[in-house]
Amino acid sequence: MRTFKIRNITIGEGIPKICVPLVGKSHDEILNGARLLTGVYADLVEWRADWYQDVFSIGKVMEILIELKEILQDRPMLFTFRTKAEGGEKELTEEQYVELLQEIATTGLVDLIDIEVLGYSEKAVKAMILAAHEANVLVIGSNHDFEKTVSKQELIKKLCKMQELEADILKLAVMPCCKQDALTLMEATIEMKEQYADRPLVTMSMARDGVISRIAGEIFGSDITFGSVGRASAPGQLPAEELRQVLSILHHAIEQ
Repeated sequence: MRTFKIRNITIGEGIPKICVPLVGKSHDEILNGARLLTGVYADLVEWRADWYQDVFSIGKVMEILIELKEILQDRPMLFTFRTKAEGGEKELTEEQYVELLQEIATTGLVDLIDIEVLGYSEKAVKAMILAAHEANVLVIGSNHDFEKTVSKQELIKKLCKMQELEADILKLAVMPCCKQDALTLMEATIEMKEQYADRPLVTMSMARDGVISRIAGEIFGSDITFGSVGRASAPGQLPAEELRQVLSILHHAIEQ
């Protein structure tokens, strides 16, 4: 199983790493949100750029990335533009999406980028992943379903496809319609981890019925979990400090 060392953390071993999303519509909202994180435990910070009102101005995006890097210092930064089709704030054409992520990957200001690998043509996805890898940026290949949870076999098939496309970390988020759906997601995660994956996984079942998936990653095979500070970016996110405590308790119980 491959692991990835980014600055002072290693993804793919030990306690799942906590990623805190940073959301805000304006320049000041984003930077003030980042300053709030300086006193909070977080392994990684995700800038959800689709919330930003001027995200289509690459110059303004660059300004924010530079300032975020100064504020966050050694914390790894994940850049995400979540499209409306997968629960985000804005819509983009394939051409616009590819251009944006390729530009961000080559700035030298981010450590990871999120690419919605199942929402675009393979040609486009491979071009984005290649640009990121040439810039030594890791790729989280992602897919989000805010309506349902498909079968275990379909979930595994999606994760295998992400791996085939050479995403470095495989991420799958689904909406449960019942508690059984959360179990389906966790069953798919452990089967993928034990039988097919050769790299880290990130899986979550959202909303109230899926909360267990956000804290049980070390048992079932999910290597990153998302916790909130202030405004959450997806339903079911737990406050980051509480999440850290729960993960630590589970880790010590497992290690005994």
